[in-house]
Amino acid sequence: MSEEKVVAVIMVGGPTKGTRFRPLSFNTPKPLIPLAGQPMIHHPISACKKISNLAQIFLIGFYEEREFALYVSSISNELKIPVRYLKEDKPHGSAGALYYFRDRIMEEKPSHVFLLNCDVCCSFPLQGILDAHRRYGGIGTMLVIKVSAEAASQFGELIADPDTKELLHYTEKPETFVSDLINCGVYVFTSDIFNAIEEVYSQIRDTSSNYQSATRSVPADFVRLDQDILSPLAGKKQLYTYENKDFWEQIKTPGKSLKCSALYLSQFRQTSPHILASGDGTNRKPNIIGDVYIHPSVKLHPTAKIGPNVSISANVRVGPGVRLISCIILDDVEIKDNAVVINSIIGWKSSIGRWSRVQASGDYNERLGITILGEAVTVEDEVAVIGSIVLQNKTLNVSVQDDIIL
Repeated sequence: MSEEKVVAVIMVGGPTKGTRFRPLSFNTPKPLIPLAGQPMIHHPISACKKISNLAQIFLIGFYEEREFALYVSSISNELKIPVRYLKEDKPHGSAGALYYFRDRIMEEKPSHVFLLNCDVCCSFPLQGILDAHRRYGGIGTMLVIKVSAEAASQFGELIADPDTKELLHYTEKPETFVSDLINCGVYVFTSDIFNAIEEVYSQIRDTSSNYQSATRSVPADFVRLDQDILSPLAGKKQLYTYENKDFWEQIKTPGKSLKCSALYLSQFRQTSPHILASGDGTNRKPNIIGDVYIHPSVKLHPTAKIGPNVSISANVRVGPGVRLISCIILDDVEIKDNAVVINSIIGWKSSIGRWSRVQASGDYNERLGITILGEAVTVEDEVAVIGSIVLQNKTLNVSVQDDIIL
């Protein structure tokens, strides 16, 4: 048992998928946008690294390969595990993509295949899911979590046997309440999953075109994991559930990414506190409050006050008297004397002038609850940018509020 190899597949989507992440995703694929100082995809990848007997990690998406080449080679070297990017010629659905690349995924004959969505934020208890799956048997086990009844309808709702944990019923985004247990988008399967997907393909081929158009609104070579695999296999002793007792969020918007950055920073406090910054305003160190990540290359004035929930990327310069609360500062930003940034994401190479304020309400669910500056935005001295989204390469010399600056 201990020698059985395991592989992991992480779905990264493509440029048509990250549109809610604009203006940040204009020049950087959504999976590579940093949360808690690391690219979004780094968090699931580093969780995969902890699985025993992990042989390979595959990233599947329809971004151009060159967009991932640098990251894939550096993360492979860092983790000493082969990470490969597989580009779909077109979207096939998550089950369809798994099947499309089945020969590559199975080339080392793994006993189990993990499937993760890259826009999920959680503690990824992957070894726990795998151990539970080995006890349950069946084709696969999925991570699930209890949420409020109001929130449940936005996700796949499911009913599981409270004793055996078998998945009894699954429905994607139902119109009426089914259950407060939802699908977390993290799975482990045996190689039998490929037979199950093959059966869906043969059913599609066998059914007449009028049946297909009546029940399927997607192309014939597009197989969805939820509607086409999970729903039909529920209640057949094939699929099981593993309940996540920790945090979980779906990273659909930049506002949610700021919330997830906070969740990962607080996880670092438990798992790897050495990653977090420290300082009390004395001994030439700035005043650090709560969970803060600061890249080693950052130049920080000792009179700055940083935190909680702040992540500062490479080559950022922070001037005297600056106050940063609940924000993500991306590479090569300059924040000048006495500027204040609260509940905001500041894009690469941007500049914030002296005595300026960039802030928002911090309501992660509101469209303008987080202020976002795209790449290379200049906020001049004594300008306030409140609850606004600013596209790249803009210069603001007057204050704006509740606005989208194109």
